[in-house]
Amino acid sequence: MNGADTAWIMVATALVLFMTIPGLALFYGGLVRSRNVLSVLMHCFAITCLMSVLWLVVGYSIAFGDGNMIWGGLGKMFLIGIDTDTLHGTIPEILFFVFQMTFAIITPALIVGAYVERITFGFVMTFSGLWMLLVYAPVAHWIWGGGLLSGGEGALFAEATQDFAGGIVVHETAGLAALVIAFLLGPRKDKNKPPHNPGYVMIGASMLWVGWFGFNGGSQLSADGGAAMAITVTHISAATASLTWALWERMKYGKSSMVGIVTGTIAGLASITPASGYVSPVEAMVIGAVAGILCQEACVFVRGKLRIDDTLDVFAVHGLGGIFGTLMIAVFGKGDWTAQFGALVVVGVFTIVMTFVLAKLTALIFPIRVGQEEEFNGLDITAHGERAYDHAS
Repeated sequence: MNGADTAWIMVATALVLFMTIPGLALFYGGLVRSRNVLSVLMHCFAITCLMSVLWLVVGYSIAFGDGNMIWGGLGKMFLIGIDTDTLHGTIPEILFFVFQMTFAIITPALIVGAYVERITFGFVMTFSGLWMLLVYAPVAHWIWGGGLLSGGEGALFAEATQDFAGGIVVHETAGLAALVIAFLLGPRKDKNKPPHNPGYVMIGASMLWVGWFGFNGGSQLSADGGAAMAITVTHISAATASLTWALWERMKYGKSSMVGIVTGTIAGLASITPASGYVSPVEAMVIGAVAGILCQEACVFVRGKLRIDDTLDVFAVHGLGGIFGTLMIAVFGKGDWTAQFGALVVVGVFTIVMTFVLAKLTALIFPIRVGQEEEFNGLDITAHGERAYDHAS
């Protein structure tokens, strides 16, 4: 065991948990109407709790157990055989377990942005739990756990897929799942209300930015120059994407908005995630510069052309950002084109099919959408019996 590596991954674990609660919760909560803000916070918080328990019970074993190329098996359920002396590389395996738990938390939490303001709480919890175990955990095993996409004998591609911190495992899966759920739900009855608190959005985005240092820097699993470079390129991509988003917005609409610039930040962060262990600061600047424009145009395309109410642009920002960053690894010569593109296709098809099936099965138990009256009155009071403000709109 290396003490410096262990100390850094402990910090990184806290940073990644901080991304979901309160970072993502505030970012999403500020974007919805005031009558629904508590429901969004509740979704993020409850998902955090449920994924933590499920990861201990069986999720970690599926993702990082010693099963086969498809899944890790059940040998590490409840952390059987793992104690404080068991190592994963130079850190305790129990620390690797909890670090990876924070990824299993934020991935289904990202999907929340697609279905806010119109979904039932029972559906959210049941679907999120099933999705994490049957979509996220297997994909994590395929790429990070020595499975189908990790290269070598028995793998789908001779070369390993390069996904340093989750462009495919986290962002592509969450983005495509968000698109499927939003399509099945249908649009909100009233889509024209602006974000009720852009200040929350900025604070949440800032927390995500800081937390992302643990997300990407921690994925090095050691306290060394590689971790320092991952943090550096993460920051550069985020800053550059923020600027290009704001500039592109000003060129198109005459103004640069607060919500716009911080959404650009998230686009830059999502796009650099898979590449953060492989690219230079200048290459990160290129990724961020393109991401700020590409993801903004994707928001317009999903809403205008596809007419899918992915309410908070989960696919356009996270999904497309992760896909773009994954391909840029090959563009810069840091990964094999066949492995990078092939993995995106395999994981994409798997995610879409499984998300559709799980959503349909969950809908047999819990209705997916609330009634018209509940949607009109807001989910805060109808689903949770509380209001964030005295006069919610």
